[in-house]
Amino acid sequence: MLAGEFETPDRARWRELVAGALSKTGREVRPEDAEAAIATLTDDGFGIEALYTAQDAPGVATGVPGLPPFTRASRPEGHVAEGWGVRQRHAFPAEADLAGAHDVLMADLEGGVSSLWLVLGEAGGPAVGSLPTLLEGVLLDLAPIALSAGRDTPDAAAALLRLAGEHGVTSALGGSLGYDPLLARTRGGPALSDGYLDAMVEHSRTAAADHPALATVVADGLPYHEAGGSDGQELGAALAAGLHAVRLLTDAGLGVDDAFARVEFRLAATADQFATLAKLRAARRCWDRIGAVAGAAEQARALRTHAVTSPAMMTARDPWVNILRTTVACVAAGLGGADAVTVLPFDAALGLPDDFSRRVARNTQALLLEESHLAHVIDPAGGSWYVESLTDSLAHAAWDVFTTIEGAGGAAAALDDGSVAAALEETWSRRAERIAHRRDPITGVSEFPNLAELLPEREPAPADEHSGGLPRRRYAQVFEELRDRADAAAQRPTAFLATLGSLAQYTARLSFTTNLLHAGGIDVVEGPGGTDVDEIVAAFREAGTPVAVIASGDKVYAEHAAPLARALADAGAQRVVLAGSPRTSGLGPDDDTALTGYLYTGCDAAGLLTDLLDLLLGSSTTEGEPA
Repeated sequence: MLAGEFETPDRARWRELVAGALSKTGREVRPEDAEAAIATLTDDGFGIEALYTAQDAPGVATGVPGLPPFTRASRPEGHVAEGWGVRQRHAFPAEADLAGAHDVLMADLEGGVSSLWLVLGEAGGPAVGSLPTLLEGVLLDLAPIALSAGRDTPDAAAALLRLAGEHGVTSALGGSLGYDPLLARTRGGPALSDGYLDAMVEHSRTAAADHPALATVVADGLPYHEAGGSDGQELGAALAAGLHAVRLLTDAGLGVDDAFARVEFRLAATADQFATLAKLRAARRCWDRIGAVAGAAEQARALRTHAVTSPAMMTARDPWVNILRTTVACVAAGLGGADAVTVLPFDAALGLPDDFSRRVARNTQALLLEESHLAHVIDPAGGSWYVESLTDSLAHAAWDVFTTIEGAGGAAAALDDGSVAAALEETWSRRAERIAHRRDPITGVSEFPNLAELLPEREPAPADEHSGGLPRRRYAQVFEELRDRADAAAQRPTAFLATLGSLAQYTARLSFTTNLLHAGGIDVVEGPGGTDVDEIVAAFREAGTPVAVIASGDKVYAEHAAPLARALADAGAQRVVLAGSPRTSGLGPDDDTALTGYLYTGCDAAGLLTDLLDLLLGSSTTEGEPA
């Protein structure tokens, strides 16, 4: 009854309101163009709309959980009974104390971890022969083991299967042996031997006969994600990697059902929770389609997914914010139906995690499972107009990538000819530009940095010494390198903030400027305010820095900024930067203002900070070169 008292809204009326709101910000948009004006274009080429209704839901049947196309879940019961697998990653140094490492594993298992991801041998961990010691007392029928051993995978897999036989574990053995036939192409190093591939086939036969819950091959999407790829590129390349493995197995004589059942996908979970959720749903749908075309039975096409919180999104600066990032990513992975989830410790970008960070990582999952009950509902986002549309768009984007790779001859051929790397590089270039301009903000690094932070000290993690393969990138790296340069200086580099006018007139841009300069490790000395040029210039000289930033409102700039900029330049300022844009301030680069640069929302912050640091730290940058 209450709703009947209000006018029924429609989309046309909403567009009019959007256009009206935009006009108040200076953007004149026709109502019919309002939706496009506030839509967000993804790196995969499709848009994220601001409003979704029933008419936006794709006309694709998502099915029911546990049945094709498996969009909603790989199993009819989802993870309601036991939750998803809490898979903790362990990459001990090669020379690690094995007894201590074993204690760490047991502490994790006792603390709620249900699956162990072990990095061994050539992948940068303890020798494969240490596996019996590391897994002593571990119940292999209850705790699935995922291996990452690089070119030592055949020996590591044989050791694990041998331990399972000694413990009488057969059908209950889960996890993954970790074979990756594309390893040399994605991670570099020498080509895989024929023995590696022969062992992959033999162990897949063993798993098909005796260990049906055991995956032997990983279709790893992380290399494409860490190279800067989009969600569609990561998923499409991972699908091609999965099919590449299936072909190797079936060519060696395995049945198509057994081959499909041996593949586990490893995909990144990011702080973009809806994109992650949709990516996992789209992955199941696409793999089902590939399996159907290949002639695999329905249940063999049910995708196994191991979601890992994104290494690329982790920051070395303000690392505690990573706890929030990984929590959001874990929520998305769980709601998206991942079978196993790895939450990277918050200090992963600093080196080896300590006991506290491992505890936080595993308790993040325990809280989401035990207190938030995220696994108690199967595919809770199913039916959402936005999520269904996003899933459909991502599935099509990934399919386009997959078919392009297949058209190039398959995953191996596309990696060899450089087409995959080129596509990833193009996407990374766009992402890197957004990061540099702070259009993709990184909390604690490019936004709201803590210049006085004391970072925790960690032992260095095992390094990947292989060359070649796809690049590994972290989004925060460009700003963190600037911070490292500034921190390494004998004296903290500083800039003078020439505040103009009253506190009310300059405080907003003062805060903005301080935040941006701190992102590059540059501290600030605040001027006296007011409009007395002589007084401001005297404060600048006392600050002892060649960099001055004028900060105030645009109305103040019209009268006072140009004379002050010239006075600062005459007083020795080699960089006089205006906190504002040429468009809004009315002071363009061609005017006689002595300004060398502009600092505003959307500017090339990384480029500006690099130029200022080059000057402040005595680099070879030419004096007077515009920022």
